[in-house]
Amino acid sequence: MAADATTAPRTGAATTTAPGSTPPDTPAVPAPPAPAGTRTARLPRAAWTVPPLAVLGLLFLYPLALVVQESLAPGAYASVLTSEAFRDALVTTVLLALGATAGCLLLGFVLALVLAFVPFPGSRAVARFVDVFLSFPSFLVTLALLFLYGTVGIANGLWTDATGDPTGPFRFLTTPWGVLLAEITYFTPFVMRPLLAAFAQLDTAQLEAASSLGGRPARIVRRVILPEALPALAAGGGLVLVLSLNEFGIVLFTGAKGVTTLPTLIYGKAILESDYVAACVVAVVNVALSVGLYSLYRVVSRRAGAHR
Repeated sequence: MAADATTAPRTGAATTTAPGSTPPDTPAVPAPPAPAGTRTARLPRAAWTVPPLAVLGLLFLYPLALVVQESLAPGAYASVLTSEAFRDALVTTVLLALGATAGCLLLGFVLALVLAFVPFPGSRAVARFVDVFLSFPSFLVTLALLFLYGTVGIANGLWTDATGDPTGPFRFLTTPWGVLLAEITYFTPFVMRPLLAAFAQLDTAQLEAASSLGGRPARIVRRVILPEALPALAAGGGLVLVLSLNEFGIVLFTGAKGVTTLPTLIYGKAILESDYVAACVVAVVNVALSVGLYSLYRVVSRRAGAHR
C-alpha cells in the first residue's frame, strides 16, 4: 500500500518536464505573418488604369466615337465643307478668335504692368479679383454689357433722357464688334494671371539698374520687362485662342444674329434644323482645330515653365 501510494501520481499535482522538451499541454504559438509581397501576388500596376479608362471611355470616348461615326455618312464631309454657311462660320470663328487674342494680349499686358509695377491703394484687392473673375461664367459678362450698352441699357437711356431721341446710338452689341468686346472683356484675366506670376519673379535689381542708368519707362518695358514676359504672353494668348474658338454663350447672349461661329452653327444644325449629320461634321472639324491649338498651347506653356 505504501509502495502504491508513492508511485501513483496525485490528482492536480504539477508535472515535471525534462529541460529542453516541450510541455505536452502547451498550445502551439502561431507563426509570424509573411512580409507583404512574398507569398501573395501583387496586383499588376496596369490593372489600376482600368477604372479611369473605363470611366473616360464611357463618358467621353464613346460619345465622341458616335459623333465621328455619324459624320462618316456618304458625302457628308464634301457637302458640309463646301457649303457657304460652313465657310462663313469658319472665317468668322477664326477672325473673332484672333481679334480677341490680340485684344486680350494688349489689354492684359497693360493692366498687368499697372498692377505689378505701379502700386496704388487696393492693387492687391484688384489682383485677387482677377483670380475670382476667372471663375465667372461668360454669359454673366455679356449680361453686364447688355445692361450698359444694350438697346434699353444705361448708356442709351442716358442719351435719350439728355437728347429726347426715341432710341440711343449704342447698338454695336448685336454686331461682330460687340461679340469681340465681350470676349476681350471676359478673356483678358486669362492673360493677366500668368503675366502677374511672371512679373512677381522678375528681379527688381534689373529695373533699378536700368532706371539708375537713365532708362525711360517705355524703354525699360521694351528692353527688360517684355523679354521676360514673352513666355507668359504666349501661354496666355494660346489659352485665349483655344477658349474663344469654342465660345458659344457670348455669341448667343449678345443676340448677334448675323454672327455665326462654328459652335453656333453646330447648335443650329442639330437643334433648329435637326440635321445631325451636318452638325457632327462641323463638330469633328471644331474638335480637330481645338485639339491642335491646345497641343500648341501645351508646348508653349511647357517652355514658359522651363524658362521661369
